[in-house]
Amino acid sequence: MATFTSQTQLSELDLARRNEAKLKQAFANAFAVPLDSGIEEMAYGSVACWDSTAHMVLIAEIEAAFEILLSTDDVIDLSSYRKAREIVRKYGVAIEA
Repeated sequence: MATFTSQTQLSELDLARRNEAKLKQAFANAFAVPLDSGIEEMAYGSVACWDSTAHMVLIAEIEAAFEILLSTDDVIDLSSYRKAREIVRKYGVAIEA
């Protein structure tokens, strides 16, 4: 049996993929690493260059990429790429799971 995907579903999937790419780029920019450097596995403490300054650069990159303003609690809680995905979803950003 064939499965049909609506144009809306395709658009939502495309948007989620583009937003995933934006988040990866934000991490790459903040930590000055290539996109293929295992960004999805990054976490505070596992990346030598993830210090307080780089953390604030990452916050600025994410806020600019998605045109959002993170709460203080979210700034503090952002401790990994996976957590960043969870946080941006709270702000209505469609992103791959």
